[in-house]
Amino acid sequence: MANVLFIKANDRPSEQAVSVQMYDAFLDSYKSNHAGDTVTELDLYTEILPFYGNTAMTAMFKGAQGMELTADEQEAADRVNQYVNQFLEADKVVITVPLWNYAAPAPLINYVAYIAQAGKTFRYTANGPEGLAKGKKVVLLSARGGVYSEGPMADFEAAVRPLKGAFGLFGADVQELVIEGHNQFRDRSADILREGLDNVKAVAADF
Repeated sequence: MANVLFIKANDRPSEQAVSVQMYDAFLDSYKSNHAGDTVTELDLYTEILPFYGNTAMTAMFKGAQGMELTADEQEAADRVNQYVNQFLEADKVVITVPLWNYAAPAPLINYVAYIAQAGKTFRYTANGPEGLAKGKKVVLLSARGGVYSEGPMADFEAAVRPLKGAFGLFGADVQELVIEGHNQFRDRSADILREGLDNVKAVAADF
């Protein structure tokens, strides 16, 4: 049995959001093909995390140094550790990554700041940083209406690339599933969506 963490970072209705359709398709297919696994869903628009800032950073630094924390710092540290531990305890992680205004949604960026903790998800060594989440499988479900995988807009894709870098830093095995171009090529939109969602279901079945 595996522990699987599904992270939803899109609060739009599914008929308006391809990444939500990808999330739902992956979740349904995964559950159908891995009935014995434990699935946990984390909706970043329902479970709102405070912005990661000075209090949390100070709390994690002082905690690592064995220093006494204030009440506010302890609360922040407990919150950070809650999400770090949830991530580390998952064998597999599935994340929706819509491309909104050339970036990932703000709650997802904030979440990554929570779990990017030296000494927990990675560590510094004489040879550079080393991931502490090796062997963890992460799949990013990416949807974008235009084409950003190649061509003139490729340099503007700033949603998936930073996430692949972050989870790669943690030592995870990162896979990306993309549905793109469905708004750009209206005459092929239905085919693009159908083929993309079929692929999502197939990958989920073997994930």
